[in-house]
Amino acid sequence: MERIKAVFNWSGGKDSAHALLRAMQSGKYEIVALLTTVNRDTHRSTMHGIPTALLQAQADSIGIPLHIVDLTPKGNMEDYGAAMSHAVEHFKAQGVTCFIFGDIFLHDVRKYRERQLAPHGIGVAEPLWGESSGGVMHDFLASGLRTVIVTTMADSLGADAVGREIDPAFMASLPAGVDPNGENGEYHTFCYDGPIFRTPVPFRLGTPLRRSYRIRLDDGSEKSYSYWFADLQQA
Repeated sequence: MERIKAVFNWSGGKDSAHALLRAMQSGKYEIVALLTTVNRDTHRSTMHGIPTALLQAQADSIGIPLHIVDLTPKGNMEDYGAAMSHAVEHFKAQGVTCFIFGDIFLHDVRKYRERQLAPHGIGVAEPLWGESSGGVMHDFLASGLRTVIVTTMADSLGADAVGREIDPAFMASLPAGVDPNGENGEYHTFCYDGPIFRTPVPFRLGTPLRRSYRIRLDDGSEKSYSYWFADLQQA
């Protein structure tokens, strides 16, 4: 059976690595690139704060080319949409018909992806979709993938969780109300070893940094969010 030519939307974190592992194991896809968005000023991924050099190191170890979409640091959704549309058309010209993501249950996020990609004739695949968060985490822990926490919401986990390995002990320590996979943004991770990698990706963690952002909501109001970031660097 002919494989589906696809782009994998790569965050560098555990759900992304887990979904990529499943996509590769399925044998259904010819994955031509790992696509990631990077802040043009900081040269780090837009949410996880992973330096471009480490994203590249991950891609090199996985053996799939990295495709970076540069975003302006204070860009709005229109800027993001235009940048992504350009990337989609770039890959559509190469015969890509599917974009793969690592979402689990955020329906609004999936609908947004489908709405943005449908006009380009590109489908959406979600290898982790529809499973329980606990079930996904159980499978992740059994997969052999290794990851550390590099970002936390200040009011959910705080600085103490930054740098911790995702393992059964960490899962047991999570406060009530925190999703096991951090699917509501409670934490983000950097995946550095496991079955998708040819060799482990070397890295080091510095002192956590706190940053706050004001986000404009759909009703026009603004809300402040604070995060702790690991000072993640190449080793």
